[in-house]
Amino acid sequence: MDVRRWKQAGEMEWHLPATGAMRVPGILYATAELLADMDEKVGEQVRNVASLPGIVRASYAMPDAHWGYGFPIGGVAAFDPQDGVVSGGGVGFDISCGVRLLLTTLDVGELRARQRPLAERLFKAIPAGVGSEGGVALGGETDAMLEGGARWAVGRGYGEEADLQRI
Repeated sequence: MDVRRWKQAGEMEWHLPATGAMRVPGILYATAELLADMDEKVGEQVRNVASLPGIVRASYAMPDAHWGYGFPIGGVAAFDPQDGVVSGGGVGFDISCGVRLLLTTLDVGELRARQRPLAERLFKAIPAGVGSEGGVALGGETDAMLEGGARWAVGRGYGEEADLQRI
């Protein structure tokens, strides 16, 4: 990445001033060498996140940042609950880390009333953590799953056509 675009603010802290559509600055934590070795897409995605509605304070990236789906992997941002956004790209959905966005017809009051039992059922139903096992055995289909992604999953009954429209 072009280090000249970033202003060094500390031994391992770099600032990207808010310009253009950016609402807040970008802040990246890394050595000069790590920053220089990062793909330009990381900086582009830090700028994109800094441009999202309701972002608070800054668009951050950690020393292991690399480009992802909208957010850089290793990126962090907070959003105002009234004027902000919710982004699946900011929570690592691409590697099936157990984080998901869920569309529901429940309003906030109904959700809060069911929050604890819902969280307990989700915890039991969704494999997560080191050594966990899921209900899908890929066998020899790993390459097909990696190439086909969500469409592969829907084709095998692990989702619906409407899911593809949402994502």
